[in-house]
Amino acid sequence: MNRLTTATLHGFVPAVVTPFTDAGEVMEDAFGEVVERQIAIGASGICVAGDNGESWTLDIAERVALTRLAVAQARGRVPVIMGASAPGSAQTIRYARAAAEAGAAGVLVMPQPYVLKASRAELTRRFAALAAAVDIPIVLYNSPRRSGIELSVDDIGALLDAAPIIGLKESHRDFFHHTHLLHRFAERIAVMTGPSHFILPCVALGARGFIATGPELLGAEAGRIVAVGLGAPGPAQRALHWKLTVLYQMLMGTGTWPSALKAALNLLGWPAGVPRDPVMALEGAELDKVRRTLDELGLLPR
Repeated sequence: MNRLTTATLHGFVPAVVTPFTDAGEVMEDAFGEVVERQIAIGASGICVAGDNGESWTLDIAERVALTRLAVAQARGRVPVIMGASAPGSAQTIRYARAAAEAGAAGVLVMPQPYVLKASRAELTRRFAALAAAVDIPIVLYNSPRRSGIELSVDDIGALLDAAPIIGLKESHRDFFHHTHLLHRFAERIAVMTGPSHFILPCVALGARGFIATGPELLGAEAGRIVAVGLGAPGPAQRALHWKLTVLYQMLMGTGTWPSALKAALNLLGWPAGVPRDPVMALEGAELDKVRRTLDELGLLPR
């Protein structure tokens, strides 16, 4: 296993979907193809059992199986990260140990989801306990919409002091937060942007890359996003920012997430399967909206 580091966490790291059949079974061959397609269009890492992978539906055996499949498919070309978030520290530690045994290069971990409130002491205890129990690189995940806990920049600083965190997926939707975060920590850890419409400005401010929903729909252009973000502002940046913004708004505003992402991938010929219960696949007007958006951006095969 190649350990993830601040230097090796960068670029386009998709949180990949988990293809399910209508009966809710994991489609292992399809998952391998999804991983391969991501690498082929420029992914510099793969995140398994993240939000896009419907992690809340996956038991520990499925997380392990998916991680092993991703590691085998990657063949050392890119690191594999496994989502290991759980409300309690004990379960998070079990997930992280399983990730290490399955060959993951690191784990992605939120504050305690579903708890909805946590003191600074509770937050730091969680990550200190994880670091003490499992020798695996940790990528902190700040997503107030998902965890119910909004980490401030000071909270993040306290967590970096409490545990050897090498990176951060930052999905806060306030750009003031991103600006202050990058000013303080861009040289200390690998900050990876979450919201797609923040990717280019955050890269310009020091983000190392992104773990986001939707860029893979751009095909090979996804692998060039960081390079465009580091370049001089101009028409190329404006056009790319518009595509990322339109895709993100459509994906987050259509159906029950991540059904729109799976629908979009299927329309582009990826074997994304369908969402797992309780989420339902898109149909009718919502599916038409996804198809229309892809067509307007020139992404549908001709």
